[in-house]
Amino acid sequence: MRLKLGKRRADDGGLEIVDERGLRTLHLGSQAIQSRMRISRPWDLELAYTRAMMGFLLFKPAPRDVLMIGLGGGSLAKFIRRQRPQTRITAVELDPRVIAAARSHFELPPDDATLAVVEGDGALYVRQHPDSADVILLDGFDAGNQVEALATQTFYAACRRALRPGGVLVVNLWGRDRDFAEYFARLTRAFDGETGWLSVQNKTNVIVFGFTEPGAPQRLAAAQPQLAGLSTRWGLDLRGFARDFQWAEGVAPLLA
Repeated sequence: MRLKLGKRRADDGGLEIVDERGLRTLHLGSQAIQSRMRISRPWDLELAYTRAMMGFLLFKPAPRDVLMIGLGGGSLAKFIRRQRPQTRITAVELDPRVIAAARSHFELPPDDATLAVVEGDGALYVRQHPDSADVILLDGFDAGNQVEALATQTFYAACRRALRPGGVLVVNLWGRDRDFAEYFARLTRAFDGETGWLSVQNKTNVIVFGFTEPGAPQRLAAAQPQLAGLSTRWGLDLRGFARDFQWAEGVAPLLA
């Protein structure tokens, strides 16, 4: 990557890294933000949608294995490693430039016993690894658009098979995407209606959760007494997430 003066940009065929006001931002082929890091606190989750994706802790507070499809700057991987170092994380990323940027500019550590970054096709990886993850974090965008191969009915069904019993799929969708309603419907079908969602920044992002087993509302209610402690431990507003959490039948306002 070639660094420029001023705002310290690094350009590589559409990949751009910008340092400004203590923040480092990754763009990939557009002005859409792929990842953002506060340089003084590289392990924190700077973007609201990434914090909302951690809402899986409401239902799965101690995952053994987390599979990430889409790496970005590695924000979620770094955060989970710092807060729960015993969790094994596998991140699958198709673009080698993104992996290189995460390692060279966003302080993603090298692979070890609990972190593996795989350069490859996330859709293929999921199909080849059934029953392997407790949580899947899906954040698949290219130049600001949803990657269609990571939003098909077949792929969402494969995600369900890749999850262990009690597992959770977490998907970042653009709330204003013209195909949002179809993506949400596919997720609902893949998980037999066992889905919920969190709206971020007035529908800019909608984080959709798919559950392999029924009873998620009851599990959320039962977790309420532990949320204060979990919020403190993880540094997240889990009580706020629980308050704002919606279920599949409440999606109509998002489609208006």
